[in-house]
This record gives sequence, C-alpha cells and structure tokens, in this order.
Amino acid sequence: MARVITVALVDDDRMLTDGVRAWLDGVPGLRLVATATTPAELLRPPDPELPYVPPDVVLLDLRLGDGSDPVDNIRLLLSSGSRVPVISTVPDRARIIESVRAGADGYLTKDNDLPTLVAAIEDVAAGRSAHSPELAFACAHDDSPARPRFSPRERQILLDYASGMTLKSAARRAGITVHTAKDYLDRVKAKYRQAGRQAGRQAGRQAGRQAYTKIDLARLMREDSLDGQ
Repeated sequence: MARVITVALVDDDRMLTDGVRAWLDGVPGLRLVATATTPAELLRPPDPELPYVPPDVVLLDLRLGDGSDPVDNIRLLLSSGSRVPVISTVPDRARIIESVRAGADGYLTKDNDLPTLVAAIEDVAAGRSAHSPELAFACAHDDSPARPRFSPRERQILLDYASGMTLKSAARRAGITVHTAKDYLDRVKAKYRQAGRQAGRQAGRQAGRQAYTKIDLARLMREDSLDGQ
C-alpha cells in the first residue's frame, strides 16, 4: 500500500483554508489532517492526553494576522518534526530570502494551481524543496552581503529559472536532466540554510558579548583568543 502524506495548513484566511481542504479532498496519497490559524494552535493537540503527531508537511502562510514573526513560525514548526513550505499572496523578495535562511522547504504564491501545490507537497515530503520561479528570482537577485557563493552551474540554472524558463527548459539549455537541475536548486537552498544557521550562531554570540564585569571581560578575551592561550 502506498504511503499517505499527511498535510496541515496554518493560515488565518478562512476562504483559503476551505479552498485547500476542498482541493486536497480525494487527492490520492495526500490527507489534510489539520488546519490552524497559528503554529501554536496547530501544535496544541485536541486531547491533552495524546501526544502531538507532526504531519509530514505543514503549509505555512507567511503573514499571519497575529503579527507573529515568520522566521519564528518556520523554526517552531520545523522543530516539531514537520517540513515547512511557505505560501504567500505576494513574492516579497526579502521575505523569501528570510524564509529560506530560516529553513523553509520552499516558497509558493497562492495563485498556483492544484497540480503545482500537490507536486510541491510531494517534493517536500520526499526531502526535496518546493521550487518556484519566485523563489529562484529572489535568490538570483539577492544582493545582501550574506549571500552565499554559487557555482557557475548553480547560478546558471538559478538565473534561467528565475528569468521565466521552465525547469525543463533550463535543464535542456544546460545540457542536464531536470532531476539534476532540481539538485542544483536544492544546493542553492542548502547554502542559504547554512548561511542562516551561521548568522543565527553569530547573532547569539554577539548578543552574549556584554562586558559589565571583569569576569565578562575575561570571558570575551578567551573567546577572542586574546588571553595568550
């Protein structure tokens, strides 16, 4: 028997929630097991006596009405054991990059059709990324100092896909298979994820570098290898 992919949706748009439920109802191999308006609501099991069972994939709306930080929402859901593609009404380039750095497993705008959504869910459940032209465009045109370095082939596939080519066309132009082209895009995402982890570690280190006492100063000297050891 084929494995069923369990899906949850975190979105406070009632019309979209009802629409996704109707879309996924009856799709072979997929089952919508929960909807919620916030990640905290999703992670709160209906029966406190039963443990929370994370769905395979959580579709997360980028901007929720409670004003919560998208990065915090992504990390919370990832830590629960689900994979998390982000959905949004608009292709906000800065937000896309933030999401990928936080570990999101892809980024889709809400104007995509059902086959695209299903393919994205299946890719994410299989451990791949949900690729989209919006995501590729954001990565291809990221000019932040923390932007990862891409190989020539990664950059070529990224730019071609971001420019409007289908992934199949981008792969054909590069003389590679679609599967290999997807691998290059996955590498781009992995580099962003690694950059996000490094930035998080650095931010945590900087946040703890206050020097109010002699003990604090001694600690910072050891961290910076200034104590002669």
